[in-house]
Amino acid sequence: MQNSVLFDSVTLGPYTLRNRIVLPPLTRSRSSQPGNIPNDLMATYYRQRSSAGFMVTEGTQIEPRGQGYAWTPGIYSPEQVEGWRKITDAVHAEGGTIFLQLWHVGRVSHTSLQPGGAAPVAPSAIPADNVRVFVETGPGQGALTLPSAPRALTTAEVKELVQLYAQAARNALDAGFDGVEIHSANGYLINQFISTHTNQREDEYGGSLENRLRFLAEVTQAVADVVGKERMGVRFSPLFATTDEDRVYLGLVEEDPHTTYIEAIKVLEKVGIAYVSIAEADWDNAPELPESFRADVRKNFSGRVLYAGRYTPERGVRVVKAGWGDLIAFGRPFIANPDLPERIAHGWPLNPVDPTTMYGGTDKGYTDYPTYQR
Repeated sequence: MQNSVLFDSVTLGPYTLRNRIVLPPLTRSRSSQPGNIPNDLMATYYRQRSSAGFMVTEGTQIEPRGQGYAWTPGIYSPEQVEGWRKITDAVHAEGGTIFLQLWHVGRVSHTSLQPGGAAPVAPSAIPADNVRVFVETGPGQGALTLPSAPRALTTAEVKELVQLYAQAARNALDAGFDGVEIHSANGYLINQFISTHTNQREDEYGGSLENRLRFLAEVTQAVADVVGKERMGVRFSPLFATTDEDRVYLGLVEEDPHTTYIEAIKVLEKVGIAYVSIAEADWDNAPELPESFRADVRKNFSGRVLYAGRYTPERGVRVVKAGWGDLIAFGRPFIANPDLPERIAHGWPLNPVDPTTMYGGTDKGYTDYPTYQR
């Protein structure tokens, strides 16, 4: 077996995973309309990939205001919960483990996606730049556009949002998920509270780093109180550099990303969650994370550490053997190769991904990628 360290059995909270290979959250915009409801096609997609050690769903909005892209699924209506139950049943029938990613985009949205055409909500009324959102322009038709200017949340509204995360976590359990992951990366709502670029609040959620981490701490604890700290993770994207490459999303580069994210990880350690997911820079020729940061993550966090971001099996093996990470996620390769773990184990060639079918559409470029034929 090639890259055998990736096929070690590993524990994650109460679960024993069959390998270290993870399907990370990947937005595919295939939910049924109206209502952003998970469907049978999505159940097939996740079932096909259930040989992963575990899977994290695409980002799933916790409330209607949390949506930033057309046709992404939610976890706030009874119909959405029923739709997700089809997916968890399909994955569990294959012996798989699946977590739901709880998502709120904050300012990275558009008035056409917001209830009543209202402005998106954010920590502060600072428009998002250098990103695009995906809006519906007609039945089954969409286009990328600039986000709309947001309005600042009141202190009371911030506290209400903490409870919306908790309710979404309850809904995830009702839908049969094994656990949840809180999306705190890529410049979305929780990341907006953490960053000095997007948080200019003067209440308890703004100013000092401790205050900017308060929303993360309250959401994480509220969700842990619902699902159990051993059944949850949090995703960060600690960028140490940026790019001029045109992208749908990216994230925020702090003045001191090392300190910012190590302090954030200490928040997670205090709650005692099962894992932290680190989404690395993934543009062409992006720099790897500093080894000092990887070492500090391990030093300050006793749970599992998951890395993602254009990983090859060989790079994943290196990170595991160095002791920096326990789990390795593969994004685009898993889109195009539903049998990715088996291909990695045997060194079989990979299907190339079709970038034109990644967002929205039918089964084409979604569930029709072939498994390897020997």
